[in-house]
Amino acid sequence: MNPQQLQDPPASHATDLVEFADRLRVEASSALDPSRRAEMGQFMTPSSVARLMASMFAEPYAHVRLLDAGAGAGSLTAAAVAALLGRQEAPESIEVVTYEVERVLVPFLDQTLAACAEASVAAGVSFSSRIETTDFLGAAEQRVRSGVPGDFTCAILNPPYRKIRSTSDQRALCRAMGFEVSNLYAAFVGATIHLLAPDAELVAITPRSFANGPYFRSFRRFLLDRVALRRLHVFDSRKRAFRDDAVLQENLILHAQRSGDAPESVEITASEGPDESIRARRLPWTRVVYARDPDQFIHLIVDPAGDAIAQRMADLDHYLADLGITVSTGPVVDFRATKYLRHMPEERTVPLLYPMHMRTGAICWPRPERAKWNALVLDEGSHSLTVPRGDYVLVKRFTAKEEKRRVVAAVLEADSCATERLGLENHLNYFHERGEGLPLDLARGLALYLNSSLVDSYFRQFSGHTQVNAADLRNMPYPARDRLEAAGRKLITALPEQAELDRLADELLF
Repeated sequence: MNPQQLQDPPASHATDLVEFADRLRVEASSALDPSRRAEMGQFMTPSSVARLMASMFAEPYAHVRLLDAGAGAGSLTAAAVAALLGRQEAPESIEVVTYEVERVLVPFLDQTLAACAEASVAAGVSFSSRIETTDFLGAAEQRVRSGVPGDFTCAILNPPYRKIRSTSDQRALCRAMGFEVSNLYAAFVGATIHLLAPDAELVAITPRSFANGPYFRSFRRFLLDRVALRRLHVFDSRKRAFRDDAVLQENLILHAQRSGDAPESVEITASEGPDESIRARRLPWTRVVYARDPDQFIHLIVDPAGDAIAQRMADLDHYLADLGITVSTGPVVDFRATKYLRHMPEERTVPLLYPMHMRTGAICWPRPERAKWNALVLDEGSHSLTVPRGDYVLVKRFTAKEEKRRVVAAVLEADSCATERLGLENHLNYFHERGEGLPLDLARGLALYLNSSLVDSYFRQFSGHTQVNAADLRNMPYPARDRLEAAGRKLITALPEQAELDRLADELLF
């Protein structure tokens, strides 16, 4: 499909270029098949986001070689070219290489590049461009395998947002390039890094999910070994960045420079949306990625209040391994254990706990009014799916987006269980000692800590999604074991209401 020629001619001035490309973006978006768009993970960049991203390039290149992988209609290329031409000292030449496999979008991209060429000529800057319609990951891997050094001075990306299977060709290509990822957006960023020249700049808008969790551990290590983070921009609203496409996602913009050295500091900025006032602060690198963290979680502290939270948590210098405590994911995956599941307890069953059984810091079991299972048949085949009766701390692995809290914990007390073993469903994390329960005072003190507002706020600094992984809980600092036990002794029964809980946590633990 060819784009309808817009009534006004291609922009001849840099200031008009972004809006011209944005009108093409809107037209191109309507030309895409919705099912194909979902399959490819295509969300094209609005002009407000494109401008913000392009403004982050800082190096004064005389000759620019720009990469835009997954270029769509060319919104990001147009914004980057406009920003370069608008500098007090514009570059002498701009060469653009774009990758776009969606054939419907290529005519729109071609028209955007023609507008970029015209604006560059008007500014006295030499311009050339090329559209590659081949698979970007395959092309990048082939180049890496052949040993061709990176030569792009700049890269600007809004990569596709789509999960990739562990057995897919894309995952194999990423492994060949030295990193493991579960999402196409991280694959594109990793491949792009290989193509950058020394000191080249990368600006990309992606989901926040790469900043923490086990699925992106390999990618974070690859990323932080090869680039220095210069700026991280966080959107307070999950709806604003791609509101035209009704995308509900926690996004950030990453600005990095190709370098093997860690930066001294990182600029953290935030705004409600891409065209609203920006809050900015600069943090030492050690406050963004903690030296003792083997998983290299990236902490996004966007305001002084967040800084105060991080500082208070930094005063806690123990991790779970120091406390002799382990956190694991519940072993019962219900769709794999259907023959053992029962709605209500009966002969030869043990309690089966789901997140639905957690209420205000304690366990409410069974829940006959709910459709979920409440019991698990115990025999030789299901024994490995159970844990011995004991005092455990349970934490929800998933919370609904509308819930106020991300970290929700409850104490499972041994006295509440009449059987010698019990089942914990896979949507729960549980704290234990070598596979068995904790001392009750320790469990109560740990639940007090985890349910505090301070911990919940701290968790949000490195996690932009509603999943709480066991790895996330392992990577948090904790009070000393004796302090947790002393706090637990103060709690005679269930945890108090939130205001009183926070007062006690502040008095006893922090």
